Amino acid sequence: MANLKDIKRKISSVKNTQKTTRAMKLVSTAKLMKAKLAAEQSQAYAVKINDVLSEISYKINKYRVGGIKSKFFDINDNPKVVDIIFVTADKGLCGGFNIQTIKAVNSLLEEYKAKKTKVRLKAIGKKGIGYFNFKGIDLYDQKVGVSSAPTPKVAAEIINESINDFLEDKTDRVIIVHNGYKNMISQQLRINTIVPVKRFDPPEDTSTSMIEVEPEDNTELLENLLKMYFEYNMYYALIDSLAAEHSARMQAMDNATNNANERVQELTLEYNKARQGAITTELIEIISGVEAQK
Repeated sequence: MANLKDIKRKISSVKNTQKTTRAMKLVSTAKLMKAKLAAEQSQAYAVKINDVLSEISYKINKYRVGGIKSKFFDINDNPKVVDIIFVTADKGLCGGFNIQTIKAVNSLLEEYKAKKTKVRLKAIGKKGIGYFNFKGIDLYDQKVGVSSAPTPKVAAEIINESINDFLEDKTDRVIIVHNGYKNMISQQLRINTIVPVKRFDPPEDTSTSMIEVEPEDNTELLENLLKMYFEYNMYYALIDSLAAEHSARMQAMDNATNNANERVQELTLEYNKARQGAITTELIEIISGVEAQK
């Protein structure tokens, strides 16, 4: 028969764990509200600037307008060296949030390995760094403390390192991988090729075109636009990932709290059965003793 003291100790332990997970859920919920707002406000801008650059890329390559020549718009179908910048969390206890990003990076590694393309991994976040270090896979660069507190300045520093290498022909492609915020209970994996700038898929109705590229020197304007495009995509990836991380952790802690509650109920039932069994045994012993004295 189960020991009553052991069961009570288990119940107490699970209840303490439940208090912790409930508190962590509340903290993640509070942090999510702020991160979610930042991600949602930034999404529209990020989408728009990507669309603008994609259409410029399409028009420059198709029509050769504006006398513009830029390495950023030259599509290379056979890259020799690829930079993959991926974002994971610095902390755990967020379900499969980090695993989804890591799986995507592994998939890209296999894809480029089959093409005999060299990949330089740039890891942001302890969890991704820890995984690839454990697997013995070399990381070209690694940064800690960025994904948990992203800033535009740090984002610019990270992406500009890769952009400079691209301009110096050290790399042929730059990709950002992160698990982004979809809604309160789910996340969405995002794989974004930053350079070369992907081309716009134009609609049949050209009247919906967003921009016109004039045949004049637009170099300075384009350079400023490209700078905004690079830096903001990196910053958006960081804040989007942070919102998704809090969302995943909130959901994970909610599940853990519910599981703990179910376990407490199971242990309480077990305790009551054991207690009832102990009382029954004592009654039988007393009755047996009385009968033996007759």
